[in-house]
Amino acid sequence: MSTPSIVRIGRHRAGRHRARGIHPAHRAVACLGIVVAGATALVTAVDIGGDPPQRAASRPHRTEFTKPPAPRTVALHSGPVYVDSAGFLSWALLDRGTGEISGSNLAAPSDTMSMVKSWIAADYLRRATEQGVTPGQTRMHQLTIMIRDSDNVSAQTIFAELGRHASILRLIKICGLTDSRPYGDWWSNTTVSARDVVRIGVCLADGRAAGPRWTPWLLDEMRQVRGAGDFGVRHTLPERIAATVAIKNGWLLRDEDRLWHIACLAIGDGWVLGVLARYPGRLGFEYGTDLCRQVGEQLVSPV
Repeated sequence: MSTPSIVRIGRHRAGRHRARGIHPAHRAVACLGIVVAGATALVTAVDIGGDPPQRAASRPHRTEFTKPPAPRTVALHSGPVYVDSAGFLSWALLDRGTGEISGSNLAAPSDTMSMVKSWIAADYLRRATEQGVTPGQTRMHQLTIMIRDSDNVSAQTIFAELGRHASILRLIKICGLTDSRPYGDWWSNTTVSARDVVRIGVCLADGRAAGPRWTPWLLDEMRQVRGAGDFGVRHTLPERIAATVAIKNGWLLRDEDRLWHIACLAIGDGWVLGVLARYPGRLGFEYGTDLCRQVGEQLVSPV
């Protein structure tokens, strides 16, 4: 049973950040929204060790993976969530053990920005396997910097090869999305809901997206996201657990509505969390990263 949570509107320090993404989009309307309803479950998170490299270009591509130490436990709390929000906010939490999705504004539309790059990589790798092709070192490097560093040039190149909007149609079909749609030939403006974000996360994790050969590699790359795109729930977790969480986020201050658009995806062992937000540009990039952090720390916590 759902009960409304409290939304407090206050003043926030605006930050500045250079946005990624280069494509026009439809106008988004800001609105308030937060919610929830409660239950708690325990799931296991497998820890992987080692720090990610600082620059993808400084070292050759490697496909081996880090060895996980002993499992750790994490508690999932479906609500309530209390967050200061000056705009639109939606979230979804999926328990991979039960398949249950809880959240706020679950079907409300927003856009992916760079978050969809995780699918672009998966779509390319799955199709390469289907065609009997082993990607070369140059292509694997493009995939690496597209995921770890959110490189737009690589994303645009690969997305074009995949048929642009045809790739998003495959995303909807393969991952069983209900609220998503392509936006012309732009990857950045792909429409999603919070519940579709967590469905994408499960699709990436269970092998449907990239296929069995490449899924471990893709999730490992997502665990090594760095720089501006490294934000969200894993920053609220101890390092031993945070290192196991695969992420891909999106962020852009859109010219057409002067709103920051934020999309957060985090995949843990047993859970997936998605957060979507839009808010006035004057509040800055850090305001949005803090929204993802606040939602995450109230829904996922170490035990």
